[in-house]
Amino acid sequence: MANEAYYALGLDEVRFMPNAIAPHKESSGIDTETRVEMTRLAIEGQAHFRLEDIEVSGGGVSYTYETMVKLLEREPECDFYFIIGGDMVESLHTWHRIGELAELVQFVGIGRPGYIAETDYPVMMIDSPEMHLSSTMLRERVLAGKPLTFFVPEQVETFIRKERLYGPEPDAPKSQRTPS
Repeated sequence: MANEAYYALGLDEVRFMPNAIAPHKESSGIDTETRVEMTRLAIEGQAHFRLEDIEVSGGGVSYTYETMVKLLEREPECDFYFIIGGDMVESLHTWHRIGELAELVQFVGIGRPGYIAETDYPVMMIDSPEMHLSSTMLRERVLAGKPLTFFVPEQVETFIRKERLYGPEPDAPKSQRTPS
């Protein structure tokens, strides 16, 4: 998604912004520092990708509106685009201070299989190859001892398995595989 938006919109960079605590999602059980490290590993070597730690450094529940106010205060000369998947487009009406947020950023939506991506808020949709890929599916693959090849960068899969984030080590016999 990020790469498609980068090229389609001619952006200067794409920032990846892990949150401290997401207001809309159940916890994955993975601590903030680990999620930041996986993000860093995922974008490593991509000159146009950057890790933005404004939400994790603030701690607590991360509301996009407050984050964007801080970013605009810090970088008033920037035009910010907020890239989201089609599933999030449909739930924009539930976001904290969404009306005001929509005035601060240009939302960019990327289609996702199974979602219509309709909303009353202004979202610029970008055509992109669609992959049925979710964090739930990735966790299930790890738990089942299946590879993540082509789904995540190799260094991220290595980290997930080394840290036993979602399940057993890949070399353990199935009878010995239990979640950590």
